[in-house]
Amino acid sequence: MTGQPAGTSGGRPIGILGTGSYLPAETVSNELVAERAGVTPDWISAKTGIHRRRYAADHEATSDLAVEAARAALADAGIRADQLGWIVVATSTPDHPQPATACLVQHRIGATGAAAFDLNAVCSGFVFALVTAAGLLSAGSGAPAPYALVIGADVYSRIIDRTDRRTAVLFGDGAGAVVLGPVRPGYGLGGSLLTSDGALHELIEVTAGGSRAPASEKTLADGGHFFRMRGRAVSEYVLTELPRAIGRLLAAHRTDPASVDHFIPHQANGVLLAKALGDLGLPRARTHLTVAEHGNTSAASIPLALDDARRQGVFGDGELLLLAGFGGGMSLGAALLTWQDGHRGP
Repeated sequence: MTGQPAGTSGGRPIGILGTGSYLPAETVSNELVAERAGVTPDWISAKTGIHRRRYAADHEATSDLAVEAARAALADAGIRADQLGWIVVATSTPDHPQPATACLVQHRIGATGAAAFDLNAVCSGFVFALVTAAGLLSAGSGAPAPYALVIGADVYSRIIDRTDRRTAVLFGDGAGAVVLGPVRPGYGLGGSLLTSDGALHELIEVTAGGSRAPASEKTLADGGHFFRMRGRAVSEYVLTELPRAIGRLLAAHRTDPASVDHFIPHQANGVLLAKALGDLGLPRARTHLTVAEHGNTSAASIPLALDDARRQGVFGDGELLLLAGFGGGMSLGAALLTWQDGHRGP
């Protein structure tokens, strides 16, 4: 495993100025998923803590969801699209292999001056993208404007085998976004830890459709374009590595675990998260969960939960947030963020 705790390059403080989200209109019940996967609705609830999820409409792709979340975040921040210097879309279900989904978002929202690119760290993608964009802004890396748009968006309903009970019961579609920009000293992103363990890359994968196994009649017949996951091994990774990573991050930044006010994890599986929470050592943190209503939305799950919590008004000025994502690669990312209320810049 690689990765070291990091700050924000020692430059100007960067924080979240606005949040936004988008969920497709179609709600998919456990009853419908269970029928296809050969299980019962009660089995799904007991194994995952999920009761329903959303699926994108036939005409909706990842960029469509991302655009709606982006517009909501920009409106919340009071920032125009032409003020953005960077757009980073975290996704493992892009509209196309190329161009980047972020470029499609840039065009549709009118962010003509922004540099746009995608980042794929699967379910950890939003934290990886958040840290990347904050670092670019903090360092003043030639961006023409002091704001960045970070989006987590995925449409897993297009890549799951709906007869596979190990995966079909978990996933839904959605998008969440944040606008990043300058905040007051002492606020914003305070530290992060990004790790990867490529030796475990086979635990979560889509094997076909890339340069290793291009699309063919055989890959289609073999189901190589479907998402596959070794659930037990993934759970063992999360239960072992998530507490370890959070402990390293807090220790590196001399942060008392009791000072964490809010914990916003990747919404992978409600039962798995319940098992993990007891080992994290966060005695005061309020954990924000949307998994029961959204399912696992991959890179979208953290910003969706973040937006849901913020719109409920639960974050107070100066409170400490801990975001943590984990997923394919295997990858894991965690970040500390001190909330600035009012989110209108420094």
